[in-house]
Amino acid sequence: MTKITISTVTGLLALGLLSWVALPTFALADAASGQAATLSSQARGLPPDFSNHFFEVPLAVHVDLDGRALGEALITLDRQERVQLIEFIPGEDNQAPETVRQLWADHLAEPTPLGDCNRDCSNDLVALHYSLYDSRLSILTRTVEQGTANERYYALPQQPGQGLILRNQLNISAGRYEQSGRYALQGQGSLGDWTTLAQLQADRSDDSGYGTRHRVDQLYAERVEQGSFYRLGYFMPDAQGLARQPRLLGNTPLTALGVMYGSSESLAMDNASPSATPIYVTPNRPGVVEIYRSGVLINSQPVQPGLQTVDTKVLPGGIYDVEVRLIEDGQVTASNEAFIYKPSNWSNPDQPWKYNLYLGQRRTLLSNWEDDSDRSLSAGVLLNYLAHSRVVLGSSLQRVDGFNQFGLSADWDVLQPLKLYANVFHTDQHGQGYDLQGLWNYSAGNLVLSRNQSWQRYPRLRGEREPRPGQQVIQTSLSWQHRLDRRFSTNLRIAQDDGLYAGTSLDLGLVYHGKLMGSDANWRASVFDRPGTLATDGARNRGINFTLSMSLGQDGRRLSATLGSRTAMDGSRDRNVSITYQQALQHHTLRNAAGTLTGDRYGAALAANVQFQNRAVYGDAYVQNSSFDNAISGGLNLESTVAVGAGRVAVSGDSQAYEAGMIVDVESDIDDLRLRADSLQGPSATLRLGRNVMPLHAYRPGQVQMDFEGSDAHTAVIQPATFSYHLNRGAVSYQKIRIMRTVTVLGRLLDAMGAPIKGAMVINHASRSLSEADGFFAVEMSESTPTLEVRRGGTRLCFLKLDEKHAQRENEILMVGDQQCLPHTLAAAGAPAEGDAG
Repeated sequence: MTKITISTVTGLLALGLLSWVALPTFALADAASGQAATLSSQARGLPPDFSNHFFEVPLAVHVDLDGRALGEALITLDRQERVQLIEFIPGEDNQAPETVRQLWADHLAEPTPLGDCNRDCSNDLVALHYSLYDSRLSILTRTVEQGTANERYYALPQQPGQGLILRNQLNISAGRYEQSGRYALQGQGSLGDWTTLAQLQADRSDDSGYGTRHRVDQLYAERVEQGSFYRLGYFMPDAQGLARQPRLLGNTPLTALGVMYGSSESLAMDNASPSATPIYVTPNRPGVVEIYRSGVLINSQPVQPGLQTVDTKVLPGGIYDVEVRLIEDGQVTASNEAFIYKPSNWSNPDQPWKYNLYLGQRRTLLSNWEDDSDRSLSAGVLLNYLAHSRVVLGSSLQRVDGFNQFGLSADWDVLQPLKLYANVFHTDQHGQGYDLQGLWNYSAGNLVLSRNQSWQRYPRLRGEREPRPGQQVIQTSLSWQHRLDRRFSTNLRIAQDDGLYAGTSLDLGLVYHGKLMGSDANWRASVFDRPGTLATDGARNRGINFTLSMSLGQDGRRLSATLGSRTAMDGSRDRNVSITYQQALQHHTLRNAAGTLTGDRYGAALAANVQFQNRAVYGDAYVQNSSFDNAISGGLNLESTVAVGAGRVAVSGDSQAYEAGMIVDVESDIDDLRLRADSLQGPSATLRLGRNVMPLHAYRPGQVQMDFEGSDAHTAVIQPATFSYHLNRGAVSYQKIRIMRTVTVLGRLLDAMGAPIKGAMVINHASRSLSEADGFFAVEMSESTPTLEVRRGGTRLCFLKLDEKHAQRENEILMVGDQQCLPHTLAAAGAPAEGDAG
């Protein structure tokens, strides 16, 4: 960083006083001539002593861009009518985006002629002007008179970049009686302004009857423009960027070969948000929840007895139906349909319509699924309309499998605490139905009431004259959560279902938050009465549970224990007890580990699970055995991302979604270093020594700021400390970061005759600075490279090799005294290494 000494400040004050007294005359004269004042005309009449503090010394100025404030900065001016920007000065008045300041800091890093731009007019530069009267540098560009009509959209990247991002997923669930697994690969790349996407999967499930299945799900090219997108190829016609999509009855369109067009307020990307419609399960014994989408396993999780929600943050974003299977002791004891609702937000209320249109032929590619021969028409129109700031209407008309599907929906924020959702649907020869849901939030809790009813018919097969019989399905539920005070809270859920396990279920719980032996602890008491299942031999499952969960110190240890009663597998009473120990880990791969010991009337059982993450992969694994027959089951979920771009390849175990990416190489002479990379426009990442991959948002220009992670202070410099990006979706860029231990060097520059050298740029790998009128300079220098390059007016003057033995050092300050800058050191140095690095 440039050092501003007392002599510099004194000179600036003197110059400001003189400009207040004398320069209005010059300004009036130039205004009368109708021309911008040149540096020589503005400096005409300055006493020699003041002139020394005007040229080739640091000047603090205001910087304007097209008449709008850009910030405060340090610059230098020379007698050749050139300006060089040293750095922007941090301050509260810097309201312009950091990316814009960085753009012009890079453009003006070398001496640039003032006046009209005749060469190197990138960034739409038209002219530069400096005014001594108010100490202002003005930048004029071709966009000065353009309106703000297009500011709601980000401009497409001028250099969209190329690259490829591969996301690998592996999900396995195995037991004595059933084994299921899936491998999925998604690759998205950037070619010019187009994004290409390929998605394939292979899965195996014992109950599918087809062994190992494989297929290509998507293979298409997509391009976005302001307000719209279009897609060509082989794709899944899922809703893109809609806030509300009506539910439908019957089959969903799988894949189509054709074209898709729609609005592009947001692109469908996976995220880590939970589904707005939670999924509840009520296992009677330790088990596993498996989640299937279109018959394919997408996630599995271990569960313990009692009412609990399934973690939906790990599921893909979008709006779709899933099948939730509960497996206990190797048997599927419950299976039901659930709805995942993870839409994107409505970002522009001035455009009330959102739409998706698609047309194509239903096809399967490289597939051995049973419907390979289906070549029916796939077409659809999906609409959202913002009827009011509190009302979103949705409609859907699709042609799938030769049947027409219709749907209408309404999402209404009646009052700030009250939300209503309604949906009606109809499918030819399949039936019709409706969904209703109300959510009331109040200061102490919330209340959710939902009801869905459908009249389902089965399509008439070829040759049948009479319609096939159908059935009516009704599901109703009420959920209530209420905080009694700061420590006590209650929850209640009542559900009525006339499906396979018909009946009414009741779950009631009381939770207390307090302290136990100085640590945070939660006590929970719950009672339940649920319809019978295979796990209870058809008898109703009734029982009570008492649970204690507490932290053990501050190092991530937790302990929980449960004592309860439930209905056994033969319908009799079953008393049970369990204890779980959980430990957060700081291992380079393991993040969390837990073990559970349970006991019931059948015996004892063990369960264990771990969560892990490193540079290459992240995921979790679990294993457990049954106290009933000692059968062992387990599961594994893995995910990894590979980025290819700029001639480099990198692997990441980051769980964040990648719209675009950057490969970052970190080099340093400091061991065990961690950097924090933060972007206001995108995700953040922790970088370590070596090769890293960080996720970035696509289409939006942004800037990454680097800093040391944690509170540890390092006498070091990060180079570069900031850098910008603007990438297409699927593109991968590259950046090298160097972290060097530094020392502050204080000295004075002298020429061959012993006279001070002013206005010279003193450059090291770590930073750069300017010498003042008396030749003094202060610069950050890399300890591993104790050399300095001296430049003035864009010309190299000399290289200085510093010897710490002949200098005085105090802590991190090195005082080197007078340093003569001799031209013959250029030949001795041999190469222009350091100047270019600065």
